[in-house]
Amino acid sequence: MGNEAFGYLDVGPGEPVLAGKQLGLVPRHAWGRKRGESEQEEGKFHFLPLRIVGNFAYFQSEESVNPPGRPTVIAAGGFFGFSRAGFQSHRPAVPAVTNIAAYRFARLDGLKALRERLIEFCKDRGLKGTILLAPEGINLFVAGDTVGVEELLWELRALPGLEELMPKYSESDEQPFSRMLVRLKKEIIAFGVDGIDPATYTSPRLEAKQLKQWLDEGKPVILYDTRNDYEVKLGTFRNAIPAGIDHFRHFPEAVAKLPPEMKDAPVVTFCTGGIRCEKAAPFMEQAGFREVYQLEGGILKYFEEVGGDHYDGECFVFDQRVGVDPALRETGSAVCFACQAPLTAEEQEDTRYMADISCPHCYRSDADKMEERIAARHEALKRVTSPLPGSVPHENRRPIRIPGDLAGRPILEVLETLFVHVPREQWLGHLAAGHVLDPRGAAASPEQPTREGEEWQRIVPGMIEPAVNADVQVLHEDEAIIVLNKPAPLPMHACGRYNRNTLTHFLHEAWHPEKPRPAHRLDANTTGLVVCARTRHFAKLLQPQFSRGEVKKVYLAKVIGHPEKDAFTIDAAIADEATSLGARELDESGLSAKTDFKVLRRDVDGTALLEVQPLTGRTNQIRIHLWHAGFPIVGDPVYLPEGKRGERQTLGFGDPAMCLHAWKLEFRHPSSGQRVAFEVGVAWEEGEGSAAV
Repeated sequence: MGNEAFGYLDVGPGEPVLAGKQLGLVPRHAWGRKRGESEQEEGKFHFLPLRIVGNFAYFQSEESVNPPGRPTVIAAGGFFGFSRAGFQSHRPAVPAVTNIAAYRFARLDGLKALRERLIEFCKDRGLKGTILLAPEGINLFVAGDTVGVEELLWELRALPGLEELMPKYSESDEQPFSRMLVRLKKEIIAFGVDGIDPATYTSPRLEAKQLKQWLDEGKPVILYDTRNDYEVKLGTFRNAIPAGIDHFRHFPEAVAKLPPEMKDAPVVTFCTGGIRCEKAAPFMEQAGFREVYQLEGGILKYFEEVGGDHYDGECFVFDQRVGVDPALRETGSAVCFACQAPLTAEEQEDTRYMADISCPHCYRSDADKMEERIAARHEALKRVTSPLPGSVPHENRRPIRIPGDLAGRPILEVLETLFVHVPREQWLGHLAAGHVLDPRGAAASPEQPTREGEEWQRIVPGMIEPAVNADVQVLHEDEAIIVLNKPAPLPMHACGRYNRNTLTHFLHEAWHPEKPRPAHRLDANTTGLVVCARTRHFAKLLQPQFSRGEVKKVYLAKVIGHPEKDAFTIDAAIADEATSLGARELDESGLSAKTDFKVLRRDVDGTALLEVQPLTGRTNQIRIHLWHAGFPIVGDPVYLPEGKRGERQTLGFGDPAMCLHAWKLEFRHPSSGQRVAFEVGVAWEEGEGSAAV
């Protein structure tokens, strides 16, 4: 007899099932008649829904002794024409958890009050899951003990419009939901198209058996899968046309792309359980399709009634099972935790599948991840530098910290000592205008005394900064460091006429709330590699490597003249204090400075390309050493040919480049401790390498 069991059923409210009329019973549902009604009184028969679960049957009767709207529980033991054990062979014991899924389009109102009532109702019965309420109806997935679930259904069926709410049942050993949610929505299935109201009109329904007959007969019909691509991936009807969408909101766009000739053909829409087709099919009619059907109950109902004929694969379901086969058995499919894509058993064997991390659909190599991260950084840099932040007038407040050796002196004297390139008269003008503030924020007088550690401020009102080259390129980024290709002219830090138009300001804005910290410096006119630490912790591990001389730095320099030797070293100390333009001089009593040079090429235009390796890290070291050797760098605005000095320190935007480029860097990674090397080519010397790690 397959899944059917036959017994005798004659029911009365609250009474045991007695011998009587012989009826066919299926494990889940049965229909009975009220006691006392004879076979001859067929017109008076009242067939009642009867749900058989383990030792109990549930039905609703007007004569019920229970409160209105509540199911009557009838003992069912012994009412079959065979033993209880025989019945159990067809129907297992009561499951730990009963799961229901149901929807109904109906005009609902008073949703806020209904929401509160249902939350309390479900929590009182230990039910969990989600109920969506909208003016257009209800959609729910709920699980709990059998009695609580049935009581919820009778509670809902008491609402006008939900009298015929019929769920799909399943059982599970464990509760699949973690909490009970009742949510108010604009729609129970998001669509966003006006004029589609399944409560008042929906397209003709096609029964599963009828569809199978059409397909068996080869009737010319178009099957249109309204589900999302990730659902279709697990299986669909043979020769069906997928909508090609990742969300049901995009369904109207998919329909607009269908060929015009489809509008004259019979179209059967289908989805998992039928709810989406309640809107999809009428929309297609509205769009001009003349013969549109919706598969009643969706794929799951088709599986239940006719099996898997004409269907390839399995059906994606929105619960812990992920997928079911045509026998409605759970398959081995899983869902990727990262991207929510359904995965077949074969895909779960793929090396790119790592539970809770990735799958073949979302796996990205480290190189791919970095490429995406770098692209996002470039977009952020473009956003914060267009327009240049320093091009907007602003008040610039520059801190001035008083060193111990100048403490007690008047502020004017301190300023003259700290900023030797600024004339005394200029400082007097700033003081007279109230643009120098003491630690209390008050305007300072020239003779006002200072104290060690105090922070004074210099105000520059309505400041508009010179334009700079903001084409900062990110070459590498990981959890500890950022490696950049710095353009020129671009100062690294706030100084002189530059405050916001600086590399540091750009980085702080683009990486907000992070504040990347450059581990070393390049001149504003020098291009090339800059490495930054992403946190203070990594800065403490990275910056000392530069100060201790542990970092291998290699530059490219194009110089005026041809050095005689192919390789040479300059070991000459450099003054610690700057001249009026911030430049430096060789000074025997200054800081030791040593640089190695190697000639790579001597060009016919009188220039030469040098590979330069500074062994110390003094300000302007490479430029000064080459200048004093008689080979100034091409484009240097300060250290000019014939030993002359320029009148400006920083190039203007659009000026010919100063041909000094930080080409290579090698250091110990602050996170792994391993030596890493970076290299980047230069625009003015095409072919000399490219961005590489």
